[in-house]
Amino acid sequence: MGTALNESLHPLTPHHLPLFITAPGDIDILMVVMGIVLLMAVLFVGNIYLQLHSLPERMAHKSKKLQFEIVAVLCLLALFTHNHLFWIAGLLLALIDLPDFIAPLRSIAASVQKIAGIPPDADPTEPPETTDAATPVSDKTADGEAKEQGHA
Repeated sequence: MGTALNESLHPLTPHHLPLFITAPGDIDILMVVMGIVLLMAVLFVGNIYLQLHSLPERMAHKSKKLQFEIVAVLCLLALFTHNHLFWIAGLLLALIDLPDFIAPLRSIAASVQKIAGIPPDADPTEPPETTDAATPVSDKTADGEAKEQGHA
């Protein structure tokens, strides 16, 4: 009833088929290899893109710039909004050294407090002084009376 298929090859068919031609039902090795190459290429290019995108942030962090946080925010904005102007602004800000305005102002404030006879405030950049745990801290003055707590 059923006709049997002829197993012999056509006389014009080449007897040595290339490697990329697979038999029906077999795994296409070339497609699998190309899929892996494509996945690796996408991951490689994405990694290069993210490394380049974080360049201003790494530059500002390495040189310990004061504007590091601003540069980091600009890089994130550029990444999520695809607006290249933020990235360029972050790169320029990472390359520019902003002068330190805070240190001279602290020095002026400490000098004015010294002239006025007020003990200078603790420098926030220095670690606070710790008291020895063996020495108890007392609220009494030298003559034995308790000090009065006040705001002024």
